[in-house]
Amino acid sequence: MEDKIIYTTNAAKPLGSYPHARKVGNLLFLSGIGSRGLDNSIPGLQTDDEGNKIKYDIEAECHSVFANVKAVLEAAGSNWKNIIDVTVFLTNMKDFPVYNKIYADYFKDVQACRTTVEVKSLPSLISIELKVIATI
Repeated sequence: MEDKIIYTTNAAKPLGSYPHARKVGNLLFLSGIGSRGLDNSIPGLQTDDEGNKIKYDIEAECHSVFANVKAVLEAAGSNWKNIIDVTVFLTNMKDFPVYNKIYADYFKDVQACRTTVEVKSLPSLISIELKVIATI
């Protein structure tokens, strides 16, 4: 069974010692993928002088995180339609209606299983992160 580590320069660099994804057999397991851009900026984020989050744009972050997931899938030889399971982490469940509408646009033809949970915080000032399983 093939076991391959996947990194790409088309998505934000991981924040720790882990790959973007790992291929095992015909399954692809993505590490938590956030909304940071290639330059580590977070779309729509405004911070105070001390670096604390004061305003964010969940719509912009949703589009960014989906673009990052797509980049990792493609780097691994997979694609969006091969997603079978998604776990979504939101830092504010009040963002659910906006996120859910955007998610529906991206996933209307995919019908992946999904779980959405609220977490207190994520490893950076992002407001959304996805954990994805796909096939190759």
